[in-house]
Amino acid sequence: MEGQAVAGSGSSYPYPNYGQNPNPNGLWVISPQYCCPQPVDLAVVRKVLAITEGNFGVTDLNGNLMFKIKGKFLSIHDRRVLLDAAGNPICTLRPKIMTVHDRWQVFKGESSEEKDLMFTVKRSSMIQLKTKLDVFLANNPKEDVSDFRVEGSWLERSCVVYSGQSNTILAQMHKKHSVESVLLGKTKFMVTVYPNVDYAFIVALIAILDGINKDDLDYD
Repeated sequence: MEGQAVAGSGSSYPYPNYGQNPNPNGLWVISPQYCCPQPVDLAVVRKVLAITEGNFGVTDLNGNLMFKIKGKFLSIHDRRVLLDAAGNPICTLRPKIMTVHDRWQVFKGESSEEKDLMFTVKRSSMIQLKTKLDVFLANNPKEDVSDFRVEGSWLERSCVVYSGQSNTILAQMHKKHSVESVLLGKTKFMVTVYPNVDYAFIVALIAILDGINKDDLDYD
């Protein structure tokens, strides 16, 4: 993957040497506007009782809304849309029906056309004790080697996003318990996105993680 352009960027990104040779524009898949020179800490709140709309809220540590994720979680067409704080669609997340491995495709805006495909996410194997996902950019159709991977335990909300097949960490998440979360029927977890990494891309991966693992979650 050496020197391959990140989807939509028009510039090259040296896989897998992110830590040594970062792109001056940052690692971006959705948009460079979501790259920050400092680490970005996000709080993700899933409203367990609001499953009809599948509401997620993503805020900064001060509680300022940054993203919303909406969609029909329990329908056969489990389509989700990542919105910015103003409600503008950033990308659409769609599962592919009748595939051997869980597979999701992510498109620009509210599109579902192949020309607007940005990346694909799939389980690395059908049977998994822990979460392991492979992420392929649209300009990697052969899918011989993943551009990113996600590993960890989704039920424990302990997952790490890596660059390619390297050990370079791009983001990691952990669960946060609070009395308020329990009383309000919410699940809250924290995500730290490393400097110059597209944090909208990381949020989209988290929404897909939830979609793939929804059968393991308690929606009572």
